Amino acid sequence: MVKSFLEKAYVAIIFIFLYMPIVVLMALSFNASKSKATWGGFTFDWYQKMFSDGLIMDALTNTLTIAFISALVAAVIGTAAAIGIQAMRKRQYNLTMGATNIPLLNADIVTGISLMLLFVKFTELGYHTILLSHITFNIPYVILSVMPKLYGLNKSTYEAALDLGATPFFAFRKTIWPEISPGVFTGFLMALTMSLDDFAITYFNKGVGVDTISTMIYAELRRGIKPEIYALSTLLFVTVLALLLIVNYRSAKNTKS
Repeated sequence: MVKSFLEKAYVAIIFIFLYMPIVVLMALSFNASKSKATWGGFTFDWYQKMFSDGLIMDALTNTLTIAFISALVAAVIGTAAAIGIQAMRKRQYNLTMGATNIPLLNADIVTGISLMLLFVKFTELGYHTILLSHITFNIPYVILSVMPKLYGLNKSTYEAALDLGATPFFAFRKTIWPEISPGVFTGFLMALTMSLDDFAITYFNKGVGVDTISTMIYAELRRGIKPEIYALSTLLFVTVLALLLIVNYRSAKNTKS
């Protein structure tokens, strides 16, 4: 019984250290006082000022559009890549899957710098380079989300549809897509979450005057954090948490099915 209590206490302490700073940040977003040491009452003023701040709204718009577009493009490319990888021979399959895992295991700063060196060779850094870099690091997440659904796919159904006169696209839409769509949606949500949460790759590939939420918050550290940033960070945390819960729920559901 003592061992069980100590284990629970140990886990509780870990979670307190992990989430207490976030709880404090969320509390400060509702604090009427600008001081971090005193409580001035409950207010939504910082949320209202956040939505009226042009710089914050520009950063939020960039973050959301980059995240959605990159996740959507990565979902399309990653799904097509997963289908192609599944059709490879064993040796090619192992090599390709090994290469797919490298960006996931690689440090973000290495990926960010390598992409930056590539982009500055051919173009100027800006919104489009952030978008391309996000698409690049999102694709492996989609591939690894779709691959498990392809393992149990019955290829004979697709071939039978072709033999009956269906076009390749119609056969794909009716036989393959219903089976892999949960994995595609999970990969899309995972890519969306990773894009919203990214800093290192975005920081090295953004141009002058282009900011996302993460890079704007980093710049604000030099001048002092405004309370509006607390409100923005709270909304970002709640959004990412909701997406992660959806991803985990769908992953658990897909595993059971």
